[in-house]
Amino acid sequence: MHELFAENQAFRANGRLWIEGPADRFLGIGRLELLEYIQATGSISRAAKEMGMSYKKAWDLVSSMNAQARQPLVGAQAGGAHGGGAALTEAGAQAVAEFRAMQERFAQFLAAETARLYQ
Repeated sequence: MHELFAENQAFRANGRLWIEGPADRFLGIGRLELLEYIQATGSISRAAKEMGMSYKKAWDLVSSMNAQARQPLVGAQAGGAHGGGAALTEAGAQAVAEFRAMQERFAQFLAAETARLYQ
């Protein structure tokens, strides 16, 4: 297949990974980062602010993920700077870890496919 590509150009296989749910996108890099920010900040609103998104959008994303998952990924946590907070549940932490592992396998697949372009 290498005959298709100019010798002085660098081509590579590329793609984005996400998991589709029954009604909506369930998990992708943006949602994963939101979960990670929630874990780091202990708050959906603070996570949204740090990501530059509205609280409503963040809440809608969390609600969508929680509704589609077998167990909620984010739960309410008492306390916090303003009397309330949020944290990843065990299922949420597992979802983050599994998605990160899947991302690594996907990156390896893309690297292998890129190498095949020049065989």
